[in-house]
Amino acid sequence: MAEVFLPQKAIVTSRDDGALILASPYELTSAVSRTADWLDHWGLVKCDSVFIAERSGDGWRSLTYGETLDTVKVLAESLLGMGLGVSQPLMLLSGKSINHALLVLAAQYVGIPFVAVAEQYSLVTAAHDKLQHALSVIQPKAIFVEDSQKFSAALNCTLLSNLPVIVAHGQGAYTMEGLKKGDNSIDLEAAKAKVTTDTLAKLLFTSGSTSMPKAVQTTHRMLTTNQAQIAQVWPFLKEHPQRIVDWLPWNHTFGGSHNFNLMLSTGGSLYLDDGEPSENGIQRTIENIRMVGQTVSFNVPIAYSMMVKAMRKDYEFRRQFFEDLDLVFYAAAAMPPGIWEELKHHAIKEKGKAPEMSASWGMTETAPAALMVHGPMKRAGAIGVPLPGLNAKLLPTKQNAWELRVKGPNVTDGYYNAPDKTAESFDEEGYLITGDIVRFIDSDEPSNGLIYDGRLAEDFKLLTGTWVQVSKVRTTAVNALSPLVKDLVICGHNKSEVGALAFVDQVSLQKLEPNLEDYDGALVGDKLRATLLDGLKQFNEGGSSMRIMRLIVLVDGPSLPRGEITLKGNLNQKLLLQTRAAWVERLYDDNDRAVIR
Repeated sequence: MAEVFLPQKAIVTSRDDGALILASPYELTSAVSRTADWLDHWGLVKCDSVFIAERSGDGWRSLTYGETLDTVKVLAESLLGMGLGVSQPLMLLSGKSINHALLVLAAQYVGIPFVAVAEQYSLVTAAHDKLQHALSVIQPKAIFVEDSQKFSAALNCTLLSNLPVIVAHGQGAYTMEGLKKGDNSIDLEAAKAKVTTDTLAKLLFTSGSTSMPKAVQTTHRMLTTNQAQIAQVWPFLKEHPQRIVDWLPWNHTFGGSHNFNLMLSTGGSLYLDDGEPSENGIQRTIENIRMVGQTVSFNVPIAYSMMVKAMRKDYEFRRQFFEDLDLVFYAAAAMPPGIWEELKHHAIKEKGKAPEMSASWGMTETAPAALMVHGPMKRAGAIGVPLPGLNAKLLPTKQNAWELRVKGPNVTDGYYNAPDKTAESFDEEGYLITGDIVRFIDSDEPSNGLIYDGRLAEDFKLLTGTWVQVSKVRTTAVNALSPLVKDLVICGHNKSEVGALAFVDQVSLQKLEPNLEDYDGALVGDKLRATLLDGLKQFNEGGSSMRIMRLIVLVDGPSLPRGEITLKGNLNQKLLLQTRAAWVERLYDDNDRAVIR
C-alpha cells in the first residue's frame, strides 16, 4: 500500500498589519467540473459495485453504481418535467435514505439546487416555525418525504399546503415509482450540459447559533474542489475501494457533503448506519460495523468514546472495527486525549500497531474541509494545516491565539436570499470570518499545524482573569460523563470557578437510579451525585479553566422551539446562558441542594 498521507507542510507569510497568512505549498490538482461527472464515470467503470446501501430487515438493500446512474437519469427527467430548475429548488424533509440519495443526485445531474433540512423541524410540531423559516428562505418548487403519514403534520403547514409532494410511501402528488418512469419530452443531455462549476448544487442551513439559520450557497465547484483537495493529501483513497458505515445526517455538511461525496468521488461504498451515538443507538451502529466492516471510520468524539468502551469486552467488534481500517477520522469537536489513547491501545491489541488518525476543521461554508491533518498525529486536538488551494488568515487575539479566517475555491460566495448576511460575513479582502480561535502546536514549525481553541463568542474569563475554552471543556467533560450526560452548558463568566448545567440521557438515568427526586426542576439522587463526581475526577486534573467544580442536572431538556438546539442538533451555548439564567444563578448558590460539587 502507498503512503496514507501526502507529507504535511505549511508556509507562513507575516504581514505588516500583524496578520499571518498560512497556506499549503502544494499546488491544487484539477477537479471535475460537476458532481455528475463522478457518477457518469463510476456508473461505467464500476457498474456492478455497491454505491449505497441501507438496512432492510436482517440485511441490506443496496444499489450498484450502474443501477444508481440509470435511475438518476430518469428521475432527473421527471424533476425537470415537474418544473424544477435552477431557481426552483427541491426541499427534502426526510433524513438519509437511498431514495433521498437518488433525488439529490438527480437534481444535481441537471442543475436543480436542493436543500435537506433537519427531520426534527418537521416531526416536532413546536418547531414548525423553523421549518417555515426554511421554506420562506428557499421557496422550493417541490417537497420530498419518505413517508407521508409520518410527516403529515408538517405537510399541513400553510407554506407547504400548495406545494407538490414526492413520496416513497403513502399519499403524494408524485411517487418515487412514478418518477422512475422518466419523461421522454426532456432533453437530458442538453440540460446536463448547462451545468457548470459555478452552478448552485445545494443549499445547507447553518446551525443558527447566533441568529436564524442561513442557507449556504454551495456550488459544484465547491464540492468537487473539496474532494480533489482531500484526495490529494490522502493518496490512499485511490489504492483500493473505500467502504464506510455512516450515521451522520445529511442536513449537516459532515455527512451530506464530506462523506457522501467522498464515496461518490472515489467509487466507494456508503453504508447508511441507522444507529447514533446514544445509549441504545450505539448498539445498532456496532451491529452495522460488525456486518460490513469499514476502511475509514468517520465519526464524532462522543461516538468513539462509546465504541472504545464496547471494545473493552466485545473483542469481536474490536476485530471487525480495525480489520480493514486505513484511517480513523474525527471532526465536529475535539477528541479528548483519553479516548484518543484508548482507541490506539485497542488497535495495537488487535493489529499490533496504531491506526493512522486524522482530524479536520471546516464549516458548512467551506464544503466542508478547510484545514486537515495529513501527517503523523502526535496529539489530540490537532486540526492540521490548510488544504491545497486554501489560504488561512490569522489575526492576533488572546495570548498566542489567533482568529481564523479563510479564502479559497471551496469557500462559499454567500448566503441564499440574504445579501446583508453575506456582506457582514466576509472581510474587506474576501476572507470568510469564521469566529473560531486557533493556536499553533509549535509556533516555530508551522507544518506541525494548528489546534482548535474555541469560539470568540463563547469563551469567557473567570474572576481570576483566566480564559475558559468552552468547546474544549464541554467536549472533554461530556466524553468523561457519557452515556449518562448527553450535553453540558458551561458557565462561569466572572465567577471564581467553572460550573455546568447538565442534560442527561433518560435511558441511562433509569438504569442508574429510577426514583430520583425532582428538586424544583433539578434532579437529585445519591447514585446520580456519586456517578457524576466520579466522572468529573477523570479530567479535573488541569488548571482552574479546565475543572468543572459544580454542576446541576436539569429536569427539562433543551427546547427546540426556543432555539436552544441548533439546526444541526447541537446546543446553542450562547442562547442557553440567557434562557437558563436563573439556573446559572442557582449553580453558584452553595446552599442549593441541587448543586453537585
